[in-house]
Amino acid sequence: EVTLVESGGGLVQPGESLTLTCAPSGLMQVSGYDWSWVRQAPEKGLEWIATIGAAGRGTFYVDSVKGRFTISRDGGLLHLQMNNLKPEDTATYYCAAHWDVPLEGMANYFVAHGLDGPYNYFGHGTQVTVSS
Repeated sequence: EVTLVESGGGLVQPGESLTLTCAPSGLMQVSGYDWSWVRQAPEKGLEWIATIGAAGRGTFYVDSVKGRFTISRDGGLLHLQMNNLKPEDTATYYCAAHWDVPLEGMANYFVAHGLDGPYNYFGHGTQVTVSS
């Protein structure tokens, strides 16, 4: 059974930083998957925010987090470094391992399928609240 466990969320003030971590288990080869972070704010739809491709195929970000968020993979763990957090970053953040989806199309993939798509695994999320 594949499980993804997110951690690192919390309550911070605007301008502060957080690092989210996703710990997978049950995957045969973590490095063989592409990985993404998505988020869902209250009363809003699922939003893709970042992807890191397997085998050095690059990183991709939604415009609203470029320059503030960094996605990385460290061995068997996935991270999301979030700097200069804003109130609009408040959401539940989910990690996802996926395959056979063009990396440039991840935003559309999650819009079309939500978290429970045909080509991905996902975790249960970690809450990030940015408030003064």
